[in-house]
Amino acid sequence: MNYNTKRRVAALLAVPALLFTAACGSDDDSNGGETAGVAQVDGKVGEKPKISVPKEGDPSGKTVVETVSEGSGTAIKASDFVRLDWTVEKWGEDQELGGTWAATSTGESTPRRQSVEQIGKPSQQLPAKVLDAVKGQKPGSRVLVQGTAGDLIGESLNPSSGINQKDVLIWVVDVAGAGTVDAKGEAKGEQAATEAGMPEVKAPSQKAATITIPKNTKAPKDLKEQVLIKGDGKKVEAGQGLVAQYTGVKWEDGKKFDSSWDHGGATAFQIGTGSVVPGWDKGLVGKNVGDRVLLVIPPSLGYGSSPNSELSKNTLVFVVDILDVV
Repeated sequence: MNYNTKRRVAALLAVPALLFTAACGSDDDSNGGETAGVAQVDGKVGEKPKISVPKEGDPSGKTVVETVSEGSGTAIKASDFVRLDWTVEKWGEDQELGGTWAATSTGESTPRRQSVEQIGKPSQQLPAKVLDAVKGQKPGSRVLVQGTAGDLIGESLNPSSGINQKDVLIWVVDVAGAGTVDAKGEAKGEQAATEAGMPEVKAPSQKAATITIPKNTKAPKDLKEQVLIKGDGKKVEAGQGLVAQYTGVKWEDGKKFDSSWDHGGATAFQIGTGSVVPGWDKGLVGKNVGDRVLLVIPPSLGYGSSPNSELSKNTLVFVVDILDVV
């Protein structure tokens, strides 16, 4: 993992992989009864699915992809951003190996954590073949992906997971949201001057923002935020997938530690669920699509609770362009 990618994950991503290391529908919401060698999925889209397998016989020797329930709207294309619920079980064992359906751990009013991904880009949670099965589906669809760990995960299989290459795994994926967003998009409009005591921001088009920390000024102890460009899009709600451009520097030395522009453009994360640093959740929920937001995040809302992080003692300064939500 290169320096920028390592920093990017450390700075924003909070949910680890469980099984792998980083590297047609029916009206009754089931896949039509037990097909030879293929798991059956019951339940409504948007609720945790019930997976069952035939009591007799072996699983299919081929990887199977089935649309259990078809959604509506525009079919998902390569490079689209998606927000997904998913679960995975091993054939013959009625036990969830991972997924998004666990009860929220940050409060009853907090939406459940879901996976926010970009089709065709590496995922920290889903194997490439499972994520690729979402392409061509419509929002609101439920998809079954069944195959051996060797085929679906391959060399990225985590050896400590207790799963071997020949074990058959069953993924059920719900498409909770999807959208097409220009990876080179950015906030448009006249940028306001930063307020007294806040960093200065210069944001050249198609490049990482230049953020200048004010001289002889102590880092604030509380979250500070300012909307530099006011967008007119929809309001950002907790639980949505936030698609954004961002640049981050450390208050202490002004050095950039990450930018989406260094990784090919727009990146997406779930917001308001503890999936990102608390300062992002607090500072970006309630803003609007099209906003450019300046955030100054003290360690207590950054990585102060993660002593192993290289950023645990730093005040973080971000410039975030909110491109869309899914």
